[in-house]
Amino acid sequence: MPKSRDTFPALTAWRRRLLARAVQGGWRWVQEAGAVSAEQPGRLRFGRIGTGTRLAFPQGTVFGEPWIELGEHCVIGEHVTLTAGMMPGLDLGAEPILRLGDGVVLGRGSHVIADTAVTIGSNTYCGPYVYITSTNHSYDDPQVPVGKQWPRTDPVTVGPGCWLGTGAVILPGARLGRNVVVAAGAVVRGEVPDHTVVAGAPARVVRSWDPELGWQPPLRTPAPVPIPEGVTPEQLLAMAELDPDRS
Repeated sequence: MPKSRDTFPALTAWRRRLLARAVQGGWRWVQEAGAVSAEQPGRLRFGRIGTGTRLAFPQGTVFGEPWIELGEHCVIGEHVTLTAGMMPGLDLGAEPILRLGDGVVLGRGSHVIADTAVTIGSNTYCGPYVYITSTNHSYDDPQVPVGKQWPRTDPVTVGPGCWLGTGAVILPGARLGRNVVVAAGAVVRGEVPDHTVVAGAPARVVRSWDPELGWQPPLRTPAPVPIPEGVTPEQLLAMAELDPDRS
């Protein structure tokens, strides 16, 4: 009669829990040790990395960092690619190529490809897997594979205070104004005015702010309830942990 592999199931479960805790604790240690900051740059030598800025571990592809400037208190998620120049080892001159303002957030798996100037304004937040590039393939010659034709480059500017939803693509030559909202999956090219919402592929303006009329078309969701004065961060955290099913 075959013997059970779990002769002592309680002991086996205990060992599994112990192993899980060890693995999770070890991974947290690796994440902390592998993160990049001004105090702990590791092998990366950015042109500038501001106070409080942190690149989570593991990082994506990063090269041309002497021509990359990161502002203060930026949050760069896991597997984010940041590149300046078409390939590593190039001399790109005296001026930075890729600039991130203060408080920029790049979500997990995002790419910022700066073969020519790319600027992302302060307090712009990007969801996961956002793709910002100053370079696009050419296909002028029908006899040559597209990947072998010399690409075109055009500077990109993303203004301050923008929100770029998950999977948004910002193409070469795009110029986004202040506080622009880019819907998830939108493909943006050209100029986008301040205080607008764009969606679609190619993206088009679906909502904009009028100083006299407000948002047009009007918002369909209720205005957020403001946080009462005097509420501390600790109290907010405690409220978030409340069980709504408890009476």
